[in-house]
Order: sequence, then C-alpha cells, then structure tokens
Amino acid sequence: MNALEQVRFDDNGLIPTITQDFETEEILMFAWMNKESLALSIEKQQAVYYSRSRQKLWVKGEQSGHTQLIKKIFTDCDNDVILLKVEQVGGIACHTGRKSCFFQKLDENNWKTISNILKDPKNIYG
Repeated sequence: MNALEQVRFDDNGLIPTITQDFETEEILMFAWMNKESLALSIEKQQAVYYSRSRQKLWVKGEQSGHTQLIKKIFTDCDNDVILLKVEQVGGIACHTGRKSCFFQKLDENNWKTISNILKDPKNIYG
C-alpha cells in the first residue's frame, strides 16, 4: 500500500492540512488538500492545496510568489490530518501580507492583532 492510500480523506475527499515553518516551528496556516494536491505536493516538494471556495487546486504562491518548499511531511496517528514543515519563500504565508494566518489572539473576550503586515496585499496581488 502506498502513502496516499494510507491517508484518510473525509467524505468530501479532503484532509485538513497544517503548515508550519520548518525552522521556527511557527504555525503559518491551515488549508485543505485532496488526493491530487497531496500527490503533487509530495512529487514537487512544494505545497499544493485544494481551494474549497474555488473548487480547484491551489499552488501556494502561484500569484504572490510566496511559495512553500516542503522539508518534511507528517500525518497524525489516525492518518486524517497532514502537517507540512516548509520553507516559506518571502516570509509571508497569509493573504493579508503577514507571516502567519494566525495573527489574532484572544484577549479578554476580544481578538487582538498581534503581528504586523509585512507587505500590503495590494502590492502582492495587484
């Protein structure tokens, strides 16, 4: 049995994917993969996700240039979550222009922004 056959995709053919900086271990983002995007990610050693909103494959950085070069791939004990450890090219993983998508922290029942925008999204995406 090959690695893709061991992964447990949900009823929609998707698997949740956590992406982490290889060096700092900071969580950069969360996305979804399907079998095709996981296979391409393994083959190319570059993150390819599945966009549920656009219903298509999404090569991370295809528009922004902020690609994710895969260093290691893990699955959890149930084989139903993927963890990518990546080199984040350009240092920006979030479409808001921040390093990480996890930039809001709960502070006394309010969400507080804890990181700055590194690059204006208008300058990234046009």
